[in-house]
Amino acid sequence: MKSSADKKLVTRVRRIGGQVAGIERMLVDRRYCVDILNQIAAVRSALDALGIELLTRHLESCVLGQGEPTAHEMARAMSREGLVDEVRTVLSRFLK
Repeated sequence: MKSSADKKLVTRVRRIGGQVAGIERMLVDRRYCVDILNQIAAVRSALDALGIELLTRHLESCVLGQGEPTAHEMARAMSREGLVDEVRTVLSRFLK
């Protein structure tokens, strides 16, 4: 892991994993359906926030940062049109 920002993302993912495990426990314990649905909504919200953070980072480091020293080491070299197509595809998948 490279930065404290990366560590924060991993912490967020672990927290989301704990929330999902909590949903499983709620089902096993036959908890009230509305309580389970509320927890599912919380997990969705947490995943959306994580996705927005990752998308923002991608735009900063892989799209706008292409060719710069701050570019992500795994960023693919692409034309401007290729980058726009990639962002379009990612957004369409993320927003479904």
